[in-house]
Amino acid sequence: MKQPLAYVHPAAKIANNVVIDPFVTIDQNVEIGEGTRIGSNVTILEGARIGKNCTICSGAVISGIPQDLKFRGEDSVAIIGDNTTIRECVTVNRGTASKGKTVIGNNCLIMAYCHVAHDCVIGDNVIMSNATQVAGEVVIDNYAVIGGGALIHQFSHIGQHVMLQGGALVNKDVPPYVKAGRNPLSYAGINSIGLRRRNFSNEQIREIQEIFRYLYLSGLNNSDAIERIEAELPASKERDEIILFVRNSKRGIIRGYV
Repeated sequence: MKQPLAYVHPAAKIANNVVIDPFVTIDQNVEIGEGTRIGSNVTILEGARIGKNCTICSGAVISGIPQDLKFRGEDSVAIIGDNTTIRECVTVNRGTASKGKTVIGNNCLIMAYCHVAHDCVIGDNVIMSNATQVAGEVVIDNYAVIGGGALIHQFSHIGQHVMLQGGALVNKDVPPYVKAGRNPLSYAGINSIGLRRRNFSNEQIREIQEIFRYLYLSGLNNSDAIERIEAELPASKERDEIILFVRNSKRGIIRGYV
């Protein structure tokens, strides 16, 4: 259902049961899936790919031109998965030649005034609290919870099931399953409450705690800690994921609490 006061480009691909409120602008080369609602004063620009049953609230700008001086007008997209809510005045920029796309996954909640820059990849079930600012080419994995007002440096990687303190300044990678807080940003234990809510067993939680004892409480550097973990702890999905995350970190992981 389209209000007569909304502008929808005739080449945009809009599913039949999308609700479009007044004063919306939808450009060409846009696709919007079934059951999605677009609130008033939303601007959806070229390259937007919005899934099913999403809610885009008033004042949001989706698939805006990247704020990157290297951008030369190349074709790129901004993809938003199914069942995701984008609250008021959120801005999501499309990709650049670097990756070609910005992605926000399924079942996410992106609260008011957040910014997601070019070429970011946000996983499924991510909660991003108000006014979080995410720079270019950041990766945030599934089930991460980002506290309000966080500032996330370009190229940073935040692992799955992380709980990040509000107002955090993120300039290092944050390993999966942890809580991160303080200033400078530091390891603050594992996200045990979040893991229990997502049906991790007590045995899995104890194993994750033990892994991070090696990494942050043993006095070993990361390389030596990883060697000890591989030698002394049994292989598991969680163990191997943490090891891979630390080894692949280009920025280095956050510090331990001092």
